[in-house]
Amino acid sequence: MSRIDETMEFIPVRIAVLTISDTRTLDDDRSGDTLVARIEAAGHLLATRAIVTDDRDRIAVQLRTWVADAAIDVIISTGGTGLTGRDVSVEAHRDVYEKEIDAFGTVFTIVSMQKIGTSAVQSRATAGVAGGTYLFALPGSPGACRDAWDEILAPQLDYRHRPCNFVEIMPRLTEHQRRK
Repeated sequence: MSRIDETMEFIPVRIAVLTISDTRTLDDDRSGDTLVARIEAAGHLLATRAIVTDDRDRIAVQLRTWVADAAIDVIISTGGTGLTGRDVSVEAHRDVYEKEIDAFGTVFTIVSMQKIGTSAVQSRATAGVAGGTYLFALPGSPGACRDAWDEILAPQLDYRHRPCNFVEIMPRLTEHQRRK
């Protein structure tokens, strides 16, 4: 059952894609390519794309730089959400968040369980908000990026999705900072 209200106008959002990897380049970044293809196919705008090494401070600096950029509404990172010593994307994201979207990780786990069974427990996918920008940290596999986009992000980043979505509350994300 579609939850898209076709009588409403689609509103594209500007999305930045950040791949976190010590080994990937733009030439072999399959997860980043998966996200870019889906972003563009959905009618959204790719604001920018970059690759940063698995370094907590560097990741946080890149996230903060993009959060401060008024031309970016959403940041999606891929990679570094696992359990190994080099997996620090979640910590870097949380260094930047003003508010965490707690249910994102839960919903991602539910989606993943349908695809990869109990291996889903090894992901620490997370999401939050900072400076009026949404941030999502996804695992580094193309399959996980595909599942997160198709099952969670595509509907939530579509203004027409009912009963509610991330886009419709975007203007209110910074209301606490406005002068009263």
